[in-house]
Amino acid sequence: MALHIVLVEPEIPANTGNISRTCAATGVHLHLVHPLGFLTDDKTLKRAGLDYWHAVHIEYHDSFAEVQEKYAGSRFFYASTKANLRYSDFEYQDGDFFVFGKETKGLPLELLEANPETCMRIPMGEQVRSLNLSNSAAIVVYEALRQLDFNDLR
Repeated sequence: MALHIVLVEPEIPANTGNISRTCAATGVHLHLVHPLGFLTDDKTLKRAGLDYWHAVHIEYHDSFAEVQEKYAGSRFFYASTKANLRYSDFEYQDGDFFVFGKETKGLPLELLEANPETCMRIPMGEQVRSLNLSNSAAIVVYEALRQLDFNDLR
């Protein structure tokens, strides 16, 4: 089993590259949901992921519904600045999925409204709208890894 990060329609290659590096370092699986705002051979994407792409378990999906269908029975947590619960309010399990929306719009409101019990936010001051996507993914993943005693990481 493993933890999973799902990026729904990511737009900025450097963010996806940085997240892929976090995935390589932690063994977290990465799921990219089309349409992507960049080509996967984009040099910025590769530069951000450095030479760790070989260590990333990555899957591409045509829709988020495809992810849900393929991994039916799994637990999905939805990151949003609109959520009421904090990311630290949950008890995570191996196999959990952390879903992040596109940088400019986040996740669709219908998805958040359908899953309020598993929507999470990262606390922050009101002077900014949100944190950077790659920082947000790292914060959430490392909290889950901490709760799981960092699995086999040293």
